Amino acid sequence: MTNVADPFAVRRPVLAGTWFKTPITRRLVDYALSKAPVNVLFPNGEIRGNGAPDSETLEIVRPRVFYDRLGHNPKIGLGEAYMAGDWRAAEGSDLGRALTPFAERMTSLVPEPIWKLRAVVDKRIPEHQRNSVEGSKRNIGAHYDLSNEMFASFLDPTMSYSSAMFDPAADFATQDLEAAQYRKIDSVLDMAGVAEGTRVLEIGSGWGALAIQAAQRGAVVTTVTLSQEQRELALRRIADAGLTDRIDIRLQDYRDVEGRFDAIVSVEMIEAVGEEYWPTYFGKIDELLAPGGKVSIQAILMSHNRMLATRRSFGWIQKYIFPGGLIPSLEAIDATIADHTGLVRSDRIDLGQHYAETLRRWRHRFNASWDTVQHKGFDETFRRMWEYYLAYCEAGFASGYLQVSQLQFTRP
Repeated sequence: MTNVADPFAVRRPVLAGTWFKTPITRRLVDYALSKAPVNVLFPNGEIRGNGAPDSETLEIVRPRVFYDRLGHNPKIGLGEAYMAGDWRAAEGSDLGRALTPFAERMTSLVPEPIWKLRAVVDKRIPEHQRNSVEGSKRNIGAHYDLSNEMFASFLDPTMSYSSAMFDPAADFATQDLEAAQYRKIDSVLDMAGVAEGTRVLEIGSGWGALAIQAAQRGAVVTTVTLSQEQRELALRRIADAGLTDRIDIRLQDYRDVEGRFDAIVSVEMIEAVGEEYWPTYFGKIDELLAPGGKVSIQAILMSHNRMLATRRSFGWIQKYIFPGGLIPSLEAIDATIADHTGLVRSDRIDLGQHYAETLRRWRHRFNASWDTVQHKGFDETFRRMWEYYLAYCEAGFASGYLQVSQLQFTRP
């Protein structure tokens, strides 16, 4: 079982129909390599790039196919080339650290005149990935219903699939991931004012860790998810914690929730809402929030300019990892709540570097546990896809290209 779209297309060389012919693609790749302090090793022993002797090294295994994939689709081809084994991190180098310098220079890796041709390169997001009620269920299932065992192989015991919050006073690398995830959960609950008797709505249940922690504070929790696999495991975890009478976990779209709640929380779910439905999402939160209530959302963010430049284009992450996904900007969120709700943003905590460390841990654990996962029906293409996804995201947060923040919303 994999969520690889058309895996045969990933494995076979793309030799025709390229937007850039190979010689042009080579020149653009060389230009990008000249900008980053990374070494790139070719099969003939040649080393390109702007790295020092001790810099991270990437290895191009099949140059012709590598360039053909990039020429065919620059936005998707790099990831597909990694999935197919056309390039890799050289022995002794770390993929996440090697990608970070490129993420830091994202807007300067291609000459400015080429950026102006984005409309020629970019493909529109497929209509079937719209986050309608039916589309959202399909999009969520494509990722979260892969296998509970697969996710458990790299997540900590809380099964939290979102950024942890490490103690900023100590070295992140020395801290326990499970403790950092509980610190994150408590921060979200504190921001929403969750305490004894609080009526809590959670949008996006995950595997139940936040709902359990809220119930253990004495809250009464309603939590909704579109993932059947997540709900089944969360139900068992809730029962094991003896909290079945305090937590109602539903297979339900957030748009169908009714009632009034003193606290509404949602951790890294807004990225799956889609720009078209941001007014619906925040409008529903506003409708459900009781007078005097608080909202706490943990959201992945990108700069507003980058969001505007990429929001309508179809990328590797949307094709292979999160169909229908779109990362908002803080400005877009603020504008949406101003235009469609009576809420205001009243607090913010940034966790970008915390997410880089979280993803690094996940990637190493995923690779270390692969022998126990692959018998579930996942193949080598899937392994490389997830390795690249985790390293790609790690580089985004480590470089500051991406941010993740806990945001509080209240009524004035």
